This record gives sequence, structure tokens and C-alpha cells, in this order.
Amino acid sequence: MVRFRLSCALTIAAMLAFAVPSALGDTVESSNWAGYAVHKPGIRFTKVAAAWRQPRAICAAGGPGYSATWVGLGGFNASSDALEQIGSEMDCTASGRPVSSVWYELVPAPSRTIKMTVRAGDQLAATVTVSGTRVVLALTDVTSHRSFRKVFSVANPDVSSAEWIVEAPSECISQNNCQTLPLADFGSTTFNIAQAEAVGGHTGSISDPFWNATQILLTPGGRRFVVLGGTGATEGAAIPSALDSKGNSFKVTYSTVSVPGGQFFSKRSAAARAGYIVHPGR
Repeated sequence: MVRFRLSCALTIAAMLAFAVPSALGDTVESSNWAGYAVHKPGIRFTKVAAAWRQPRAICAAGGPGYSATWVGLGGFNASSDALEQIGSEMDCTASGRPVSSVWYELVPAPSRTIKMTVRAGDQLAATVTVSGTRVVLALTDVTSHRSFRKVFSVANPDVSSAEWIVEAPSECISQNNCQTLPLADFGSTTFNIAQAEAVGGHTGSISDPFWNATQILLTPGGRRFVVLGGTGATEGAAIPSALDSKGNSFKVTYSTVSVPGGQFFSKRSAAARAGYIVHPGR
């Protein structure tokens, strides 16, 4: 999710040097994604699903922060030029005010904000389903009993992977000029009932041996999944826990690391000229 977003993804090259749980194919670092992705050559996915609670951001005056929680299909492989995703966002304004929203995105098209009021602590459930060129995005606020569901026709959807991700959004002033934004202190987010379904009907958890799972750690020095220029400027990090015994639940926790600061583009007018949506909290 690039802010107003262009979430094409790169396969991470920087591998971590510690042991990888047996249920995982590998563990990698990213400067904008934290969570898990499943994938395997020859397997195409038709559905991804999960539930989570909208985080309660810890905001303070002095600097904005941004975080997004989502499920999606595609976008993980280096050759990917598409990603179908839906999720929520919890940001902090420069004055220290938390801003909550929900959105969807069909890369390479820009993201769209969903007209639904979502509050911190609300229980959310989301699915992305793809069949041929038909894409169905659905999100329910279980707490408020509000729902969103929309059907799209997408010429070339990517179904080579499924993801459960907390992300530090990126901001663009043009299609090739983007920067990872500071990650908001979202505390922690727990994904539950995380499942994927492959073409042919096989349904399983993240740790299902039918596919490979990659654990992704968000660190400012990691490679970006977004296929655009720029380097991370955030000092926030996010670490996914090990999977539970069923392989369908894990927690992503915010932390901080000390890294050299960098410039990032933050002018709403520049983003508007680039033709992208600027979400709440700017």
C-alpha cells in the first residue's frame, strides 16, 4: 500500500541471520511490510481471509505516522505488477490526533477510501476473492455491523501469492518517486482466522504444507516491496510473532530502531497533482 497507493511488490533479498521456524520457507526483511506471505511455483490463489482488531495508535504531537493492516492476493513476486487488497488504516496527525479509516486497492489503480466509520478496537474481517477477471473485495466491521462488498473486473489480477500484512505506507509525488513514510506506533495487531484458498479448492492456514510461507519483518534498512525508487525514512519497526499451533494466527508488534533520518515527500498538493488519493491524517 503506497499512500494513495501503488503497492506493487518486490521479493526481498535481505535474509535474516537467525533461525527460521520449521513451518516457514524463509524469513526476510522489508522497510514497509510486516507479516506473512504464502506462495509456491505453480499454485494460484483464489481467496485470502483474516480478522483483526483496528489498532489503538499511540500518537503524540510533533510528527505524523501511518500504518495499514490488510489482506491481499498478489504483489509478492518480483515480476508482479498487480495486487488486490483491502484493509484498514490507523494514522497519527502531526498534532497527535489518531485517524482511523478503511480502504481497498487494485494495483496499479490508486486506492479508494471506503465510506465506513471504523473506530479503534473494532473487530474487522476481510476477504479478497479472485476468479478469472472477477475480483470481490469484502470487509465487515463486526463491532458496528457495517459491511462493504464490491465486485470488480480486472484484466490481469495477480494470484501468485496471498498476504496478511501490517504496512508502513509510502507517499508518491509521481509514479516513480515514492518514499516510505514514518510508521505510526500502532501498538500491536493480531491476525486471526487467517486462511488462503488455492485454485482447485484446497484451503489451508498460513503454515499449510501445500504452499510455502515467508515471514516478513519490517525494518527501516530492509528492502522495499514497492516497485518504485526511494529508501525508508522511518524509525519504526514491526515484528510478526511465530504462528500459533494451528498456523492461522499471529501478532505484529510495533518497535523502534535508531537509523539515520531521510527526506520524504509530504505535501498534499504534490500528491494531488500526481493524481493519487491522500488519505485522512495528512
